[in-house]
Amino acid sequence: MTNSTSKPTTVFWIIGVIALLWNIMGVVAYLAQAYISDEDLAILPEAEQAYYNGIPAWVTAAFAISVFAGLLGCITLLMKKKIAVILFFISFIAIIVQFVYNFFIQDFMEISGAARMAMPIVVIIIALFLIWFSKDSEKKGILS
Repeated sequence: MTNSTSKPTTVFWIIGVIALLWNIMGVVAYLAQAYISDEDLAILPEAEQAYYNGIPAWVTAAFAISVFAGLLGCITLLMKKKIAVILFFISFIAIIVQFVYNFFIQDFMEISGAARMAMPIVVIIIALFLIWFSKDSEKKGILS
C-alpha cells in the first residue's frame, strides 16, 4: 500500500468537510423524496403530486446513485483515497441523468417555476468542482 506523498492543507480538510455536509444533505433530500408519506404528498399542490407520483424508477435510481456516490466520494476524499475521483465522476453522471429527466422529459420548470432552477445549477457546479478538486488533490499526491 502506498502512502500519500503530500500532506493535505487546512483548505483540503475544510473543503472535504463542507463537501461531506453538502452530500449528507443530498442523501437526506433523496430519502425524503423516496420515502415521502401519502399524508405529506397530499399536502403538496396537484402538479407536484403528479410529478412525484410519476417519477420513473430509473430517475429515482439516478438520484440515489448521485447522492450516495457523492457521499462515498467525500468519505474517500477525507480518507485520502484516489477512488474519490471515480466516485465524484459517477455522482456527476447520475446528476446529469436525473436533470435530463427533470428538465427535458418531465418539464420540471412548469411544476416548480424558474426560481427553483438555481438549485440544480448549484448542484452541477459543486459536482464539477468536486471532480476537479479530487483530481487536483490526486495530482498533488494527497490522494493515494
